[in-house]
Amino acid sequence: MWSVAASVDLPDTKTRVLDAALESFGTAGYDATSLDDLAGDLDLRKQTILYHYGSKRDLLHAVVDRSADELVGTLEAAVLTSGTGWERIESVVRSVFRLALRRPELLGLLREVSRPGSGTAERLAARLEPLVERSVVFLDAEMDAGRLRRTDARLLLLSAYSTVVGTATEVEVLRAVGIEPTLRSMALRRRELLRFLESALT
Repeated sequence: MWSVAASVDLPDTKTRVLDAALESFGTAGYDATSLDDLAGDLDLRKQTILYHYGSKRDLLHAVVDRSADELVGTLEAAVLTSGTGWERIESVVRSVFRLALRRPELLGLLREVSRPGSGTAERLAARLEPLVERSVVFLDAEMDAGRLRRTDARLLLLSAYSTVVGTATEVEVLRAVGIEPTLRSMALRRRELLRFLESALT
């Protein structure tokens, strides 16, 4: 029979497992991550992980869902506190870079599962689709108003997402080879990227 203490502890255990899985999936990669190693690092039994997530693939799906939701939340918060046109785009880019510094493993994971053939790309795309649709509407309205250069809004979003996430996740690539990125180097990459986007859009 379940005790009150055990039932109260369940969400904390699930959160710990998700955090550890995100760290490993986002840095070492999905294939290089084993449930045995995760369990050992967390001082849990492998069966405890499988109780919450029926398989390693189910765990990946849960991590992707939570990571996508965090990214969406970050972007929506940036939109709510910015103006229109280029100002809003700049705010969104800056928020992604802040997220990359704070949670590089999260963007590393999203970069990995975005690749065609990952088996999870469609799941991530479905999670991000509502935000994409709102973004297309915003970009079309800005183009109609003459504040942004006319282009295919959906293609623009895809290119911008790939460029921003690719640049932002250089943090994790650098750390993987033993180079700790500095705030100054990240600020420089962000400034160069913003200059490129601004010249392309305005």
